[in-house]
Amino acid sequence: MTLNGSNNSADCAPEDEWRETEFRSPRYAGLETWPNREILGALLGGQYQALSAVAEALPSLEAAIDAAIVRLAGDTGRIVYVGAGTSGRLAVLDGIELTPTFGWPLERLEYLFAGGDAGLNHAIEGAEDDAGAGQSEIEAINPAPQDVVLGLAASGTTHYTRAAIQTARKAGSLTVTFANNPNSPLLADAEFGVLLRTGPEVLSGSTRLGAGTSQKIALNLFSTTLMIGLNKVHQGHMVDMQASNQKLVLRAQRMVMEITGCDPARATAALEQCDYHTKLAVLIVEGHEKNAALSLLKRHNGNLAAALSDT
Repeated sequence: MTLNGSNNSADCAPEDEWRETEFRSPRYAGLETWPNREILGALLGGQYQALSAVAEALPSLEAAIDAAIVRLAGDTGRIVYVGAGTSGRLAVLDGIELTPTFGWPLERLEYLFAGGDAGLNHAIEGAEDDAGAGQSEIEAINPAPQDVVLGLAASGTTHYTRAAIQTARKAGSLTVTFANNPNSPLLADAEFGVLLRTGPEVLSGSTRLGAGTSQKIALNLFSTTLMIGLNKVHQGHMVDMQASNQKLVLRAQRMVMEITGCDPARATAALEQCDYHTKLAVLIVEGHEKNAALSLLKRHNGNLAAALSDT
């Protein structure tokens, strides 16, 4: 992979030799003197680098997703996000969107963020260095073998995140970590370590840039593919979506119409019978009573295609 600059920058202390995200690339020396157009172009180049890093990580992502689907296929496994700073905020953002988008139960989501809720809004001094907090906070949610615990840190050295992942793994949970430096210890802490090698940032050490973008892309890919594997998608539609506003009510109606070929009135009537649960509405349109439709979906682990075929 071509990085943003040399990996042997004299600006790095010997103990940080492998911490590429902390390097100062000579390519961007004097960045602050450049015209804004050139600065924008350089920053955009860093975003392309982030995309390339995720592309190289696809095999690792696939392996982690395959294992996660097995753990979460039942009714009890949780998705647990762990992080600090930018990485932690990106993790929370990913998790928050799973319930409205895919109907993932709120009780099957957990967030561990260094510094707690206050840390989401502003930096809490020393929070990410508190390994004891990482351990105690993961222990407080009683990690189990059915759980999937995701840990993110650009540096791959964050003590809070490492302690939480190590503790979860000892408890038997499936652990998946994302880091942006090769050989970072966080990658070795988990069963599945996903390296997103973005290299030195355009703005030295500012991992909210390329590293943050790569983590957001990787999380998008991971959670979306995971939800597809857990039968949350049918014919490209988000059929477990929560219709929580007018736009989404109309989307649910369109989904039922496209899947079944029915008219708007029939789609709306079916949706109203089941509190706008798209999967149930589809089965109702196809002639099933609501309770029978529920039984079909349960029998087939929420797989709408299988339920439709079981007639």
